[in-house]
Amino acid sequence: MLYAENLSVNQSNHLTIGRHDAVALARRFGTPLYVLDEDRMRLNCRRYRQTLAGAYPGEGLVLYASKALCTLHTARVAAEEGLGADAVSGGEIYTLLKAGFPMEKVFFHGNNKTPEEIALAMDSGVGYFVVDNREELRRINDLAGQRGRIQPILFRVKPGVDCHTHEYIKTGQIDSKFGVALETGEALEIHREAASLPHVRVEGVHCHIGSQIFETEPFCEAVRRMTGLMAQLKSELGMDTRILNLGGGFGIPYEPGDDPPPLAHYLRSVTSVLRQETERLGLPLPQLCFEPGRALVGDAGVTLYTVGSVKTIPGVRTYVAVDGGMADNPRYILYGAKHPALVANRAGDAPEGPVTIAGKCCESGDLIAEHTPLQAVYPGDILAVLVTGAYNYSMASNYNRLPRPAMVALQGEEARLIVRRETYEDLISHDVL
Repeated sequence: MLYAENLSVNQSNHLTIGRHDAVALARRFGTPLYVLDEDRMRLNCRRYRQTLAGAYPGEGLVLYASKALCTLHTARVAAEEGLGADAVSGGEIYTLLKAGFPMEKVFFHGNNKTPEEIALAMDSGVGYFVVDNREELRRINDLAGQRGRIQPILFRVKPGVDCHTHEYIKTGQIDSKFGVALETGEALEIHREAASLPHVRVEGVHCHIGSQIFETEPFCEAVRRMTGLMAQLKSELGMDTRILNLGGGFGIPYEPGDDPPPLAHYLRSVTSVLRQETERLGLPLPQLCFEPGRALVGDAGVTLYTVGSVKTIPGVRTYVAVDGGMADNPRYILYGAKHPALVANRAGDAPEGPVTIAGKCCESGDLIAEHTPLQAVYPGDILAVLVTGAYNYSMASNYNRLPRPAMVALQGEEARLIVRRETYEDLISHDVL
């Protein structure tokens, strides 16, 4: 099983990504190498947009969660596929702007936006701010006033919905650094304050309950609570909220046993509850927004490494050391995220005993996978780690002064560089003697 429709094995027994031989890509561009199957990303974007349009009779907008993989190229792809975007920093906003993204379709998130970031977003024409707290609200109002404008906003609300995922990627419960709580009355009070400010206008409400969620009911419960808030804002404050942004979080498969519902099931379930609740509460259908990131680029990514050594400790384990590690994929060391792997030049062979894939950083915990089945593996082999399109490049670092890898995009028969490999000179370019 190769975990995605775009992966296969060719006559040379090599892994293919789209129409490309992974071993040939490694030889041409070097390793470590991030590979983005652009055709797969575009297909995922279209599926999401078209499925939402088919499931929801109201207006819908898919926002690419750029934090998952933010480059000039991915921003352009998302724009060409008709998506909006969510951004969480000045750097992401700047990237979208330089990519020519339609900034009026950008939602600016973050729990501690600096005055400089807020000013950049306003001056760049960002459409909506998703406000996290009172200090930010007042700051946005002041900076919008200085520019003689009224800034459209949404508030990030913690709806108090629990979901079964890793503690580090739960975001909808009351104990979260993000947003204002619904159950304590905090959300209502901050909306009341916003209604009194002259340079902001509340356009909708936002929530995000977590990531890698394999159930539909938590999203449905979020809809019930958020539409209840929208009705309360209407009855108590006379506030019409025309946007409901439910964030992201739909899970994707990373390993055998992962069985998330199909996208159509997620969206049919959520939109059905939304129609029922708006009708019950006497509300018009809002513009419905989602913010997928992992669901659009996760399975479009593969990372290629070269094996440097194979070290067997009898009765303990076998370490397969590669020329990358936690610097280019910190997800395992951060929260135990699992990625399937295979030997790209022996991809069709049956896996043998479990191994531990180790990186080259000076940390005992620098691992990419533990106890993972792998084909027979030898120094010089090309190792492919799958489903790495989301939160690998975007979380990469220069730990141990390792240059970050290059990234190539595959479209049809073409493979082209979209992020060049860092050099040692890049590493010292900001140092001052």
